[in-house]
Amino acid sequence: MSYKGISDFRSDTVTRPTEEMRKAMYNAEVGDDVLGDDPTVKKLEEISSEKLGKEAGLFVPSGTMGNTIALKIAAGEGKEVILEERCHILNYESGNISRIAKSLPRALPSDRGEIPLNLIEKNIHTSLRDHIPETKVISLEDTHNNWGGSILSLDYLKNVKSIADKHHLHMHLDGARIFNASVAQKIDVKEISKYFDSIMFCLSKGLSAPIGSILTGSKEFIKEARFIRKFLGGGMRQIGIVAAPGIVSVEKMIDRLEEDHIRAKKLAEKIADIKEIDMDFDEVKTNFIILKLKTMDSLTFLKKLESKKVLALPLSNELVRVVTHKDIDDSDINIAAKAIREIFR
Repeated sequence: MSYKGISDFRSDTVTRPTEEMRKAMYNAEVGDDVLGDDPTVKKLEEISSEKLGKEAGLFVPSGTMGNTIALKIAAGEGKEVILEERCHILNYESGNISRIAKSLPRALPSDRGEIPLNLIEKNIHTSLRDHIPETKVISLEDTHNNWGGSILSLDYLKNVKSIADKHHLHMHLDGARIFNASVAQKIDVKEISKYFDSIMFCLSKGLSAPIGSILTGSKEFIKEARFIRKFLGGGMRQIGIVAAPGIVSVEKMIDRLEEDHIRAKKLAEKIADIKEIDMDFDEVKTNFIILKLKTMDSLTFLKKLESKKVLALPLSNELVRVVTHKDIDDSDINIAAKAIREIFR
């Protein structure tokens, strides 16, 4: 369903709110959320935390703020966070892990987001306390943006959790697209969330809300998170107006994510034989396709693609990301496939 004649595959953040979301915004009952009396925000936080099996939730303006708050509480100043070297927190959140959380990232390599277990163990610092910052958090990402929407296996999460418990470490999940992971695996999201002490997920990506993310955890954790949110300027007033579409997201928009996954696979299949593109068809697990260009740079390719009214996102000089979402339908898939084939004809 192209918007103004443009098929926009840049991200699942470009979705527009549904008609039901717009009506929910108009009719939202509101109060002053900083004073704790916006009923719509409270409802969103309650149903979100319940969905993930956590005690409490906090509505935040962005996923970046949610992750920053979590690490500021769980790790804090001068303490280390083990995370994957290509993760969103480290690469796309303005350095907040150090600038605001004041924590130190211990970035480790991985196989599609899964850091080898022995490497995690090796990098947990338990000695030379006067010299080496203490490890406090293991942070993972599911699905993983820079690995093309890859999914962390449940066995892997179980094993990492065992390591974290052994060393008394906090487990945080950048679960911006956690529901894509649960839908793709055909499991309840609690089967993923149970391995983590805190989880952030985005309402404004595949779930199609116009704004906002949710941070979940224990009651004590979220109580502290509310204070940090205010400190960061994230305390909002009659914010029930934008929390209302988030309720629609959580209640109505999760199951349809499977449509996005199916369409991503369809597009990948339609362009899989193009010799000028290197793409691993078997690794298209959710709503992401990563194209590795062999014969032209990404900006040149994207300029040619845009001339055919199709948009995508450059990840590097040779990598292009294509993302399906609510506002992409089968006709957009056909348009994009035709455009890409014409570019390399």
